[in-house]
Amino acid sequence: MENATMFAGKTLMITGGTGSFGTTVLDRFLSSDIARIVIFSRDEKKQEDMRVRLRSDKLDFQIGDTRDANSVMRAMRGVDYVFHAAALKQVPTCEFHPMEAVRTNVLGTENVVDAVLANGVERMVLLSTDKAVYPINAMGISKAMAEKVLIARSRTAGPGSVLMATRYGNVMASRGSVIPLFIERVRAKEELGITDPNMTRFLMSLEDSVDLVLHAFSAGRQGDLFVQKAPATTIGDLAVAISELFEEPLRQRVIGTRHGEKLFESLLSREEMVKAKDRGRYWCVPADNRDQNYELFISEGEPRANEIEDYTSHNTERLTIAQTKDLLLTLPYVREQLDQHHRLR
Repeated sequence: MENATMFAGKTLMITGGTGSFGTTVLDRFLSSDIARIVIFSRDEKKQEDMRVRLRSDKLDFQIGDTRDANSVMRAMRGVDYVFHAAALKQVPTCEFHPMEAVRTNVLGTENVVDAVLANGVERMVLLSTDKAVYPINAMGISKAMAEKVLIARSRTAGPGSVLMATRYGNVMASRGSVIPLFIERVRAKEELGITDPNMTRFLMSLEDSVDLVLHAFSAGRQGDLFVQKAPATTIGDLAVAISELFEEPLRQRVIGTRHGEKLFESLLSREEMVKAKDRGRYWCVPADNRDQNYELFISEGEPRANEIEDYTSHNTERLTIAQTKDLLLTLPYVREQLDQHHRLR
């Protein structure tokens, strides 16, 4: 495993650890030399399912809620590293319940950061989203504020605890995402509700999401923000690709953009791109220091912010339908669904 030596003999805590991200992390880490993994979440059924399925002595299941500062503080005792993945992530849910998004995504993040600093945790990575860039919905606004909370605290955290953030585009086949929904409906020969065929979204795998966090852990400094360079596809092409993979005719109906949705997403704003460091597969945006101003990030001869584009799902690499199908076939979930579909035909 990449960066395995960093985790040898260490204790890792994953908030929201029973979700798609936490499950993917465990697939990699349980066979490593890590000493202990704390799974912190509020769903006892998911914890029990994970405990029965994995049966590992390295797992320490802790019931709690990031909204409850005391439960976070207790669970984090003796922890070396934290992956903060707990969040409300569904755009419609947060639109109807914006204060719940604030309590979980903003105040919950503050509670996690407080516990990290109080317990002397060495490194913490916050998992954020492209919807935090130029946010127009409650989910994006709350995740943008979560980033601001973490970066503000990083300025005064001192050298003992390093606080970093990562941003993701759409994580393919993660719980609640569009790919499982489309596959379910295609297999059932039902109509696909397409918001806008020209809408674009970044595509990342769950494995990519773990790679990004591991890169942040090994390369990040105080307050750094990391994003992965990712391709994108249109929702219309994604629907065609899934229908063709399952050898079913495309049945679709354009239902229009839902409240709070964008035509395209941005992983980095143009203001962030001005100071972003190109690290090959990733962009790294260093935090502003208190004694720095905007001009210090632009050396002589560099283009100004109005000459640089945002990094968006409209201007990144655009996948063809064939390339989208190839990418989908790299996902174990998609291959499993295809096998089931073909056996039942």
